[in-house]
Amino acid sequence: MSLISVREATSIILNHSQDFGDEMVELTKSLNRILKEPIDADRDFPPFNRVSMDGIAICKASFDKGLRSFYIENIQAAGSEQLSLKNIENCIEAMTGAILPKNTDAVIPYEQITIENGVATIHLDDVKYLNNIHPQGFDQKKGTLLIDKNTLIGSAEMGVLATVGKSTVLVVKQPKIAIISTGNELVNVDENPKPHQIRKSNVYSVLALLNNLNLNASIFHINDDKNVLLKEINQILMDFDVLIFSGGVSKGKFDYLPEVLTDLGVEKHFHRVQQKPGKPFWFGAKESKTIFAFPGNPVAAFLNFIKYFKPWYLKSMELNFENQSRAVLEEDFIFKADLTYFLQVKITNKKGILYAKPITGNGSADLVNLIDADGFLELSSEQTEFKKGSILPYLSYR
Repeated sequence: MSLISVREATSIILNHSQDFGDEMVELTKSLNRILKEPIDADRDFPPFNRVSMDGIAICKASFDKGLRSFYIENIQAAGSEQLSLKNIENCIEAMTGAILPKNTDAVIPYEQITIENGVATIHLDDVKYLNNIHPQGFDQKKGTLLIDKNTLIGSAEMGVLATVGKSTVLVVKQPKIAIISTGNELVNVDENPKPHQIRKSNVYSVLALLNNLNLNASIFHINDDKNVLLKEINQILMDFDVLIFSGGVSKGKFDYLPEVLTDLGVEKHFHRVQQKPGKPFWFGAKESKTIFAFPGNPVAAFLNFIKYFKPWYLKSMELNFENQSRAVLEEDFIFKADLTYFLQVKITNKKGILYAKPITGNGSADLVNLIDADGFLELSSEQTEFKKGSILPYLSYR
C-alpha cells in the first residue's frame, strides 16, 4: 500500500472541511463559540453625553466670565432622566455615568472644588470645553460594525454583545464528537491492569486537546472483535458528526478498523502517510460524517491531532488555520529515513524568537516523553541533515 505525503494528506483533509450549520444560544452560553452574525452598534456609544467624574456640571461661559462660585441647583444621578440647569450661573452636581444636564458643558471634579452652604467654589484657573465629559458617539456611531462574523467570542465580545442587547447569539453549531479507543489490552483508568494490559490514556489526551479548542466529546471503547466493532461503530456513526479513533489501523491481525469502516460505507480518502510518528493514519468520510483514525501509539495520536485535526476544525469553523509558527533548531540533527519527521522539542523564547532543543525519547509509544517537550519541529523528507540554526515549522501543544 503506497504512502501519501504529509502535504497531500493535509490538502485532502482541508478539502473535506465541514459546515456544521448555525444555532442560537443564550448570551451566557456563547463564550468561546464562533459568532455567525455581524454585530452593529444599535445606538451611539456612549448613547449620551456621559459624565466621566463625580463633581459639578457648569456652563463654561459663566466660568470664562470670571465666575468661580456656583449655587447648586440639583443633583444629576446616574440612571436618572436628564435635568436642565435653570440658571447658567448655577451648577448641578453630576455623578459618574450620568447624562450631562442640559445647559452645561463642563464637569469639575469634587477634588477641585469646595462646597459650603450649597455653593460650590472652583479652584482652577482654566476649564476646558467638555471637561470630564465623554461625548455622545465618541467611541462608536449607531450602525458601526462592532464585531465581525466568524469571530471567536471572548469576554470582551460578550460585553459588547450584552451592551447591544443580544440576549441570544447566532453561533456555529459545534460538532458532536466521539473518541473511540480499540484494543483488548486497554482497561479503564480506575482499574488495576494485569501484566499484559495497560490503562487507556490516548482518549484522555485527545479529549484534553479537544477541550483546548473549546470542544467536548463522548468517549467509547470497543474490543478487537469485528462483529462488535461493526455494530457499535454503526451506531456511533448515526449519533455523531466526527469520529476520532485511537488504534486499530496498523497492520496487526486484529486491526480490523479499516475493513470495518469500509463495510459500513465509509469512503477512505487515504491510509498511511509518509511521516514519523503516525504513519498508519487513516482518514475518511461518510456523507456528513468525518472520521479520523489515528494509530494507537500515544505520541503518534497526539501529533496527528495537532497536525491534521486542529487545522481541519479551524477551517470548518472559518477561522484562521494557516498561522504556523517557526522555531530555530538549537542542535544539529540527522534523520535518514525517507519520511517527514516530527521531532519533539523543548522551546525557549528569547526576545520573541523560538529556539527548539531536540528531546530524546523512546519512540511513539513513550507517552511520558510528551511532558518533557512543548511541541514538534516538522523536518522535511527531502533532506536528512538539519543544521543548528535552521528555521523550521513548529507545531505547539502548550
